[in-house]
Amino acid sequence: MTQIKLHNTRTRKKEVFTPLDAKNVRMYVCGPTVYDRAHLGNARPVVVFDVLYRLLRHVYGEGAVTYARNFTDVDDKINARAAESGRKIGEITDETIQWFLDDGQPRRAGARHDAPRDRVHPPDGRDDRGLDCQRSRI
Repeated sequence: MTQIKLHNTRTRKKEVFTPLDAKNVRMYVCGPTVYDRAHLGNARPVVVFDVLYRLLRHVYGEGAVTYARNFTDVDDKINARAAESGRKIGEITDETIQWFLDDGQPRRAGARHDAPRDRVHPPDGRDDRGLDCQRSRI
């Protein structure tokens, strides 16, 4: 089998990637903070992790890799945008997430299985629209 070597930021060395389960390889990637239109800095991780996802699928099989990228929808910039505009946080983040997805579709980059959001409003676990907060299935 092909070996994949990745830079381990903890050890600061290139190491052979060995998944916990070669039949169920899982990627969880931090996605954008959704307060405004995507910019070049948002595009780099989409492309990098899309390439890694494709490589993992090539090595371990198309059905063996699950890829989740979250949306950070709790942030001071989002709160400030809501206060400035008088709009609800959920309206802003929903709109911005859709812009992000639409911008990435023509390139088919970053296809993933799950897109959890960070927003949680304790104690009942519901967001500002009264919907149950999404949780990753990974």
